[in-house]
Amino acid sequence: MSLHLGAQKGQIADIVLLSGDPSRAKYIADNLLQDSYCYTRIRNMLGFTGTFNGTSVSIQGTGMGQASLAIYVHELIQDYDARTMIRVGTCGAIHPDLKLGDIVIAQGACTDASFNKIHFQGMDFAPIPSFRLLRQAADMGKALQTPVHIGNVFSTDLFYAENDPQRWKIWADHGILCADMETAMLYTMAIKAKVAALSILTVSDHIIRGDECTAQEREKSFLEMAELALRIAT
Repeated sequence: MSLHLGAQKGQIADIVLLSGDPSRAKYIADNLLQDSYCYTRIRNMLGFTGTFNGTSVSIQGTGMGQASLAIYVHELIQDYDARTMIRVGTCGAIHPDLKLGDIVIAQGACTDASFNKIHFQGMDFAPIPSFRLLRQAADMGKALQTPVHIGNVFSTDLFYAENDPQRWKIWADHGILCADMETAMLYTMAIKAKVAALSILTVSDHIIRGDECTAQEREKSFLEMAELALRIAT
């Protein structure tokens, strides 16, 4: 039993979807998993286990930001032997070709966070996903006729960058598709622990154009993203 999850051994599957929003975790469990149950409510960071196509899968809320995600990923790997971890999150588009509701698969993650600089003693590290999961996601997107965009993302520690509202431009100039707040940490930790990880993101707003998804659009696109992740994982 870990400090922040509190689940018993065997209650969490070795395949785990990660959702920053615990309410999204519940929504996915209610709509896509069979026989799901809640194994943790600590700090209202809900976690659920059920089955998808006969395979046991867990969905865990992680909160916002890389520091919060790191706590849950650490415990899932070290205390519950998670071996496949797929983030199902949201992102803000900074590429003109992206539209609201589009799905982005992160083939790499840049970051402004200091954790990799600290860990690698000032050197740069390139956080990348499991190629197996990345390839399966691309193939599954075609099979499900779900258009996906594959490219690099920017994992930031700042949601409100009031001192530099145009900071996204340098990333857009280098082909970054979107910004999120967790992917770089997930990939770095997964590589160290030798587990498979992938980040699948739905565009919920467009930073350049100022567009935002409605609640109905978010609901539909989130389930498309979650089903894609579940099919890849199982």
